Amino acid sequence: MSFLKASLTGLFFILLLSSCNNYNKVLKSKNNTYKLSVADKLYAQKKYRTAQQLYEQLYPVYKGTDKFEEIYYRDAYCFYYLGEYKDAENFFKGFLDVFPNSPKAEEVDFMHAFCFYKSSPKVELDQTNTVKSIGLLQSFINAHPGSARIDTANSIIDMCRNKLETKQSSAADLYYKIGQYRAAALSYADLMTDYPGSLNGEAYKLKEIKSYYKFAQLSIPEKQEERFEKVIIEFRDFADRYPDSKLLKDAENYSNLSQNNIKVIEKK
Repeated sequence: MSFLKASLTGLFFILLLSSCNNYNKVLKSKNNTYKLSVADKLYAQKKYRTAQQLYEQLYPVYKGTDKFEEIYYRDAYCFYYLGEYKDAENFFKGFLDVFPNSPKAEEVDFMHAFCFYKSSPKVELDQTNTVKSIGLLQSFINAHPGSARIDTANSIIDMCRNKLETKQSSAADLYYKIGQYRAAALSYADLMTDYPGSLNGEAYKLKEIKSYYKFAQLSIPEKQEERFEKVIIEFRDFADRYPDSKLLKDAENYSNLSQNNIKVIEKK
């Protein structure tokens, strides 16, 4: 058994050395047509790293020829398939700059935006690429109104916006958790402004009211009355926005508590 394993290991290294030698021969070859055909074959075999090395070696050879567009296009996709989205984004953008009238321009424009989406990190991290993705995808939709990719672009925009909303909501919840109630209230109000169609709108409004109530409770006596009145005002806004909400009674409870607190303050 050990002899068989040793034989197979030896055979593997022989094949690996042979493959490396063949690849080195291709790299050193002065037959550019042959080199390009090998690069295309490697690309088709999804061996993107080695294909990419050959394509980039051929840039100065084919620049200005009718083959250069396809080389540049495939090179950009090599980066994409390797998961190197920052480089892919740069190459897709470069393609659009060099070949603005290419039949592939629409596809590449989409991929340029899509790379930012693929680079979008976890919710807890900085969402700069998420924001850029939304902007670029919207620009894509505006530039290509008849594109078959519009539905996909809109779906990605929705996912990105949901991600941003989740991050913003988590920040508001954290403010509430650490007792920064005014900051929490303002953050929940911002969520409603920034995401007016959110399914969580009623919950955000209730949390805003609850935060203002907590803020009023902890305020100095001279400020409490006006801050309890703020709770009542926000409840009325809730009732106007969501008259049939299941959360209406909870919101009304904070309004009633605030009215009772104001009565006590006025008797002093």
